[in-house]
Amino acid sequence: MALRYDSRKAMSDREEFLTAKQLAEVLQVSESTVRRLAAKRRIPSVRLTPRIIRFHLDAVREALDVPRISSPHGVQIDDAQLSFEDLLSS
Repeated sequence: MALRYDSRKAMSDREEFLTAKQLAEVLQVSESTVRRLAAKRRIPSVRLTPRIIRFHLDAVREALDVPRISSPHGVQIDDAQLSFEDLLSS
């Protein structure tokens, strides 16, 4: 019995990597911010060539995950976002 290669299953099992532009859209920041964070190693990336870089969305989300803190009034504050320092520092 010959084994058959199912390309649809292989496509669904493969991990998705995003371009800097795609990741910027997901994170709602500029593409230059994504590239700057990658250059500073604040987010994980895979550099294929000097100009081509890809990002694994789950790994980026994990790297940017900030613990949630509670406010003095017991209300949960979701501060899992980039800080102004991350955005403005060069």
